[in-house]
Amino acid sequence: MKNILWIIIFTFLIVSVNGQVEKPSNKAIAEKFKIAYNQGKFDSIFMMFADVMKNALPLEKTKELLTGVKDQSGNILQMDFIKYENQVYASYKTKFERNLFVVNIAIDNDSKINGLFLKPFKEDNLPIIKRNQTKLMLPFKDTWFVFWGGDTKELNYHVVSEAQKNAFDFLIKDQSGKSFKTDGKVNEDYYCFGKEIESPCAGEIVLVVDGVKDNIPGEMNPFNAGGNSIILKTVNNEFLFFGHFKHQSIKVKEGQKVIQGQPLGLCGNSGNSSEAHLHFHIQNIEDINKATGVKCFFEKVIVDGTTKLDYSPIKNDKVSNLK
Repeated sequence: MKNILWIIIFTFLIVSVNGQVEKPSNKAIAEKFKIAYNQGKFDSIFMMFADVMKNALPLEKTKELLTGVKDQSGNILQMDFIKYENQVYASYKTKFERNLFVVNIAIDNDSKINGLFLKPFKEDNLPIIKRNQTKLMLPFKDTWFVFWGGDTKELNYHVVSEAQKNAFDFLIKDQSGKSFKTDGKVNEDYYCFGKEIESPCAGEIVLVVDGVKDNIPGEMNPFNAGGNSIILKTVNNEFLFFGHFKHQSIKVKEGQKVIQGQPLGLCGNSGNSSEAHLHFHIQNIEDINKATGVKCFFEKVIVDGTTKLDYSPIKNDKVSNLK
């Protein structure tokens, strides 16, 4: 599952800012940014950049990034000043039509933008969960392959996302290492497409998204990133996220209590997915835009033929439940 990461630029010139009252210069730039963004005038935003920013983020790249933000989040409805971060960035709680972000803007002595980035807005005092306390089984039968999993970028591209940093992408491969038969041009060619996904534990279904059509293999749908998806809340207040179910295959409803091993739906290729697979991760709260990822351990698994207890799989593992 592709993560939504809005880090736009890291380059800035450090300036000294005393106190936590918004300076008029920052206020004026934030308002100009909002107006230009909402009007789609990304070239005007580029002209607000300092030279160091223009060099790091050329015009076409600026347009590409801001177009992606607008496509997925819509217009800016409101920007409220919060504080100065690192004595550099004026930080704004920013309500978009479809998302809530913190927009941080740094300016130089000439009121030119020399630092800009967006990140999901998070409330203070959210629960901190380092790992799951609930005993989990793998959410499928038979042997599956860990395409992404682990704690480094080399093992798991999800690590750059706060909510998905401990996520797994699971699929099925044959003995030759292929995830599909024939030419892989249709979803039915993929070994895991249509396979049953099961609940790893008892809990309550708190979110169901259904009705997203499966992609043609090789194409993706970033506007519904998780595709058909489920969030399951455990008795320990851990939120288990399952993504990319097959179109209209989900068998549970919001508010429903489920038991371990109960069928949830079928593996599919919906959302921001290039081929059929299961995206699975744990987060500390229900809202993925504000959540922090939780490291996931499974109680008893077979990994490449060896039994492992309390194990967190990594990339290239072949895993199945211990029967």
